[in-house]
Amino acid sequence: MNTDNLLRFTPMARWIHWGMALLLILLVGLGFYAISLTYYDPYYHRSVFWHRSLGILAFMLLLLRISWRLKHAPPPLPETFPKWERLAATLTHLGLYVMMGFLPISGYLMSTADGHGVNVFGWFELPALLPVAKGRETWAGMIHLVLAVLFCSLVLLHVLAALKHHFINRDGILRRMW
Repeated sequence: MNTDNLLRFTPMARWIHWGMALLLILLVGLGFYAISLTYYDPYYHRSVFWHRSLGILAFMLLLLRISWRLKHAPPPLPETFPKWERLAATLTHLGLYVMMGFLPISGYLMSTADGHGVNVFGWFELPALLPVAKGRETWAGMIHLVLAVLFCSLVLLHVLAALKHHFINRDGILRRMW
């Protein structure tokens, strides 16, 4: 038996990780593109439609990811990691999960402030669960933007840490998820 496989994430965990990574990169790009447009720009509504639909998909994948992770523990970090690095890794991963959860919730609150549901890929509508609330789109939108910036910062930290471990420490951490 190849002992290297014992220290790797499951194939399903790797597929979910990289699939969500690509989806979240697309969502961030599309989100920042949408806010660069005016309401009357011909691409504004189309970009918002795709951003919302993909955001709902990302939230569903997050639920799948969490349920998978609860049943399949990740491989432990090497014993050689100092305590501060273990803590930093744990807090970063926790922060990423929190952001991936609250970003779609804040987006949903913003999108449904007018009482209309969210059309998901033209397949179904996620209904507005809360009554119309004047001003909710503003504060929920601000929260969504702040969370997006924090999320991008955590992703950058995550990527830089993975690259540091791969190219400087050469400890196999990146290969576990690759």
